[in-house]
Amino acid sequence: MTQPDFEKINALAKKYEPEMTRFLRDMIRIPSESCQEEGVILRIKEEMEKVGFDRVQIDPMGNVLGYIGSGSHLIALDAHIDTVGVGNPDTWDFDPYEGFEDETCIGGRGASDQEGGMASMVYAGKIIKDLGLDGDYTLLMVGSVQEEDCDGLPWQYIIKESGIRPEFVVSTEPTDGGIYRGQRGRMEIRVDVKGISAHGSAPERGVNAIFRMGHILNDLEALHPRLKDDDFLGKGSLTVSEIFYTSPSRCAVADSCAISIDRRLTWGEDKDLALSQIRELPAAKAAEAEVSMYTYERPSYKGLVYPSDCYFPTWVLPEDHVVCRSAVATYQALFGEAPRVDKWTFSTNGVAIMGMFGIPCVGFGPGKEKEAHAPNEKTWKADLVRCAAFYAVMPRIYLEKQA
Repeated sequence: MTQPDFEKINALAKKYEPEMTRFLRDMIRIPSESCQEEGVILRIKEEMEKVGFDRVQIDPMGNVLGYIGSGSHLIALDAHIDTVGVGNPDTWDFDPYEGFEDETCIGGRGASDQEGGMASMVYAGKIIKDLGLDGDYTLLMVGSVQEEDCDGLPWQYIIKESGIRPEFVVSTEPTDGGIYRGQRGRMEIRVDVKGISAHGSAPERGVNAIFRMGHILNDLEALHPRLKDDDFLGKGSLTVSEIFYTSPSRCAVADSCAISIDRRLTWGEDKDLALSQIRELPAAKAAEAEVSMYTYERPSYKGLVYPSDCYFPTWVLPEDHVVCRSAVATYQALFGEAPRVDKWTFSTNGVAIMGMFGIPCVGFGPGKEKEAHAPNEKTWKADLVRCAAFYAVMPRIYLEKQA
C-alpha cells in the first residue's frame, strides 16, 4: 500500500471548499428537526450519488447509508443530520434557515451541530475516489436521524436491526479542532410524588405533594456537589429541568407533583447508581417517591417506533488504542503538528456505538461545541476543508497501524 500524498489531499480538499459550502447551505435551508428529517436525507442521498458513492440506501428508520469501496475492513463515519429548533427567532441576527456566508464562516441552524460534518464526509468520499485512496476497507458514511431527541438511538437500530458492526466509527460532531475520545453519559430521570387534595382554606386536611417535592428538591441540590469526579471526563452532575403538578384548582391542595432530572454520568457512574442515589434521599423515602427513567417512543419520519430507555452510557476510548493513535497520526501527517486530544462536554451517538456496544469511537468534526443549540450558530470553512482531508485518509492510516 503506497503512502498517501498528504499535500495533494489537502489541496484537493481546499479545491472542494465551494462545493462543501454550497452543499452545507442547501442542508441548512431544509428544516430538519428530529423526526422531520426526510427532506435533508433525500438531499444528502442526492449529493452522495452525484460525487460517485458506490452504493447509497435509506434504511427503515430513515438513516442514509453511503458506501465507498468493498474491502474487508468495515469503517464508519457518522453525522447526525437532525437539528434542534431555532428557539426565539428574535435572538438570531439572521434567518436561521437561509443562513449566511462570508469569506470564513457559514451560519445557520445545523452549521456546527452537525450538518457540517456531513458536508465534509461526502467530499472526503469524492477525494478518495479522485485520488484512488481506496484499500482493503469499506467506508460507510451514515447520516443518522433522531440523535437530538435520543442520542445513540439510530446506531442502536443500525447495529441491532441492520446487523452492521464497523471496526470503529469516527463521529463528526464538532470538536473545536481536536481529537475527542470520550464523553460523560447521561440519563433522563422522573420523580413522582403523590398527595391528598383538600380545600385550600383548610390545607391541614390534605397532603401537599408540592411541599413534599420541595424537600426532595433541597436534597437533590445537596446531592449534586457530592457526585463523583473524574480526572479526564470531569464531574457527574444533576439538574432539575422540569416540574409538573396536578390540583383540582388554584384553591386546593396539590395532589401530585413530578420533576424531570438531567443527570450527567462521569466514569464509574451508571443508571443503577444514579437511580439508587435519588431513591435513598431522606426526603424521597419520606414521601415514598417513585423514581424512574423516561422511555423514548417517538416515531421516525418513516413512522418507525423504536423504544429506548433514556439512558446514555459514559464511554472513553483509551489514548493508546489503535483507533485513537490512528486519528492522531492522521492529524499529524496532514497538518504537521500534534492535535489536542480531549473529550466532549455534551453527548453524542457514541453512547450507543461504544457505550452500549463496545465499538471503538473517536471524534473529529468541523465547528465548535459552544455553537450547538445556540442562536446565530455558525461553522468555519477551514474546518470543513481540514475534516474532509482527515476523513479521506484516516482509513489508510488505520490499515497501516493494524498491519
